[in-house]
Amino acid sequence: MRTSTASGRAPVNRWAQLIIGILCMVLIANFQYGWTLFVHPMAQAHHWSVAGIQVAFSIFVALETWLTPFEGWIADALGPTRGPKLVVAVGAILVAVAWVINSTAGSLGMLYFGAALSGTGAGAIYTTCIGNAVKWFADRRGLAVGLTAAGFGAGAVITVIPIRHVIAVDGYAMAFFWFGLVQGIGTFILAWWLRAPLPGEAPVAVANVNLQQSTRSYKPSEMLTTPTFWLLYVMFILISASGLMAVAQVALIARSYGVANNVIFLGGSTLTIALLFDNAMNGAARPFFGWVSDHIGRENTMAVAFGIGGCAYWLLGGFGHYPWLFVLFAGLIFFTWGEIFSLFPSTCTDSFGPKYATTNLSFLYTAKGASAFLVPLANVLKAYTGSWHMVFVITAIANFVVVALALFVLKPLRVRERERSAIGGLAAETAP
Repeated sequence: MRTSTASGRAPVNRWAQLIIGILCMVLIANFQYGWTLFVHPMAQAHHWSVAGIQVAFSIFVALETWLTPFEGWIADALGPTRGPKLVVAVGAILVAVAWVINSTAGSLGMLYFGAALSGTGAGAIYTTCIGNAVKWFADRRGLAVGLTAAGFGAGAVITVIPIRHVIAVDGYAMAFFWFGLVQGIGTFILAWWLRAPLPGEAPVAVANVNLQQSTRSYKPSEMLTTPTFWLLYVMFILISASGLMAVAQVALIARSYGVANNVIFLGGSTLTIALLFDNAMNGAARPFFGWVSDHIGRENTMAVAFGIGGCAYWLLGGFGHYPWLFVLFAGLIFFTWGEIFSLFPSTCTDSFGPKYATTNLSFLYTAKGASAFLVPLANVLKAYTGSWHMVFVITAIANFVVVALALFVLKPLRVRERERSAIGGLAAETAP
């Protein structure tokens, strides 16, 4: 669908904008989802502790999220035609430089510096592309955000086997160098076609009683005073922490269960097949549950997804020592975790409006950064108990808690806040 404005500008195909955003996300996916492949080789090469290496992952996720309010504000402040392209272009430079630094890092301090740069750059790209999706597609917000986030979740599927091959043949340093450089350059080129919609250029939202979409746009300062935002923030942390644990540790868990190198399909090991399946399921979850939420509501979809997710953690903990069951239940975890990156942004924009969406989404996205520092605690708990059992018990419980919060706290709270907002708007209109 092409959209146009009264200003006489050339019409813009919003689906082309969506595709560009998805491709940018695909190109930066490895900075998070390919990380697990590098942990063991780095530990062997430098005799660094796994917990020490995983601090770099926490730094990446923290800066990927905590700086996004500032990056989102820049994208919004520079305007729809300049903001997205400039923020994404700078982010592309940072991620390329970061993995080149990782390739030469001879100390954990240098590895942490590379993680800081890649987190900053990836966050700038991520928040801008998601912000563009919610602005262009108010009428299909869950689906559009889900498709965009799917690029980030599933993009690593393309490179899991090549990265493992390069690491095995040439070492992890060469994999860092070449994949970082190619992915950064590709994102930099795509950035120059991005832009957000001008006022009146994008279609308006379709009325849907299940979605509870706000009739006005909240400034970030207003949003931060609402109970809805902080409830979403806590829920995001609980689900994000459990999923990031799986993302960062899946290779280590497979080795702990003794299934990592079992050949199970067409010469592929359990770990290779699991990583391919995990990333595919992670990506598929985002548009699927986003589309579902457009029809049955955000909170109802959260309850279904996170309820299944809680069961998946429990099952992986109990049956993960069987290779095919490891693949199946790990994939189910990723399928029921990845949708937070479509459901929460959609819920946030539904609640607080589209005008300041990129900045508002960025504030909510910082919850992912807060949750990242819980990831190394999984290693500590595993070392203390001698197994991953208690880690899976805790992550399962966290998912079930969020199911209850979605249905019995968030849903009625959003209804009340929308009613108050409507009453306030009506009072302002009728005031003398």
